Amino acid sequence: MTAEAGFDDEVLSEGSPALDADWVRSLALRHYGIEGEMRPLTGERDRNYRFESARTGERFMLKISHPSETPLVADFQTQALLHIAATDPELPVQRIVPTRDGLPSFSSDPGDGLPRVTRLFSYLPGTPMPDAPRTSTQQLNLARTLARLDLALRGFEHPAGALALPWDIQRADSVRGLLRHIADPERRALAERSLDRFGRDAKPVLAGLRTQPIHNDFNIYNVLVDPGDTDRIAGVLDFGDMVRAPLIDDLAVAAAYQLDPAGDALAGIVPFVAAYHAVLPLTREEVNVLFTLITARLVMVVAISGWRAARQPDNAAYLLRNNPLSWARLQACDRIGNDAASAAFRRACGMNQSHEHA
Repeated sequence: MTAEAGFDDEVLSEGSPALDADWVRSLALRHYGIEGEMRPLTGERDRNYRFESARTGERFMLKISHPSETPLVADFQTQALLHIAATDPELPVQRIVPTRDGLPSFSSDPGDGLPRVTRLFSYLPGTPMPDAPRTSTQQLNLARTLARLDLALRGFEHPAGALALPWDIQRADSVRGLLRHIADPERRALAERSLDRFGRDAKPVLAGLRTQPIHNDFNIYNVLVDPGDTDRIAGVLDFGDMVRAPLIDDLAVAAAYQLDPAGDALAGIVPFVAAYHAVLPLTREEVNVLFTLITARLVMVVAISGWRAARQPDNAAYLLRNNPLSWARLQACDRIGNDAASAAFRRACGMNQSHEHA
């Protein structure tokens, strides 16, 4: 277990051990009856593989979880996908493919004595959003899709929701000890100011906001679009950071990745917030804390990714892919200020002193 000044997460601090390709192939054949082309996929913690059936041409994604991830946490994600399939079957999320014995998951051991939760998912076709043109229509559709996803998860309950899980904005102040590794004093001070605001303005009110299971990683790298109509959202991926948390945290995570630091940063996310609100109405208290949560998420990105990359140099490029842009976004947020941002969000959501959405 790795711990540093309040930040403690074995799954985040250790890379997932490599697996023998022949063992993975035999696993897929034995439990799912699948054989054919296998291609490793990138992943933050798990080992992921794309399979294309030699018999049918159908594609699947085999996920073998990090050995430090408990079966309870993996089941949280599995049951969430099953719940979504039942409550909003039109949502473009992966489907759980059962084993030959009808199980949604099972435990596998590659021979090192470290059992891993193993699952097979349907493979969603589409173009990764970072590879597609960005438009305002696409952005609004993305916000609406997130709102639908949160509505689908609204009635879902699972015991893992009570666990402290990675990338939970509620725990943003736990990364403060990692800031000492930021060499640039101006950047370090920027991150510290953001965490100070989180502790003063957001953390005290989070307990009073509505909570539910949330995706918690709704960034453009986890979204696919239709190649023939890139404004249409074709897939939402990676439920590996799910957590039970204030609902507004999910919007904060997503909005953090929509912020354009090169232009009018605020103008870029206000329509996104309004589009979400039109599908799933927010309360005034949620809107007032949103901008502080956005900046807290950006601090978590730069702090945790830099810390992990130093410990996993072989995976550093993947871990740091959002780092420079996240610093630019954080600087843009610092220039805007919480008061101006919150006022803009309230106007976009049609809120004023005499009206509040429930």
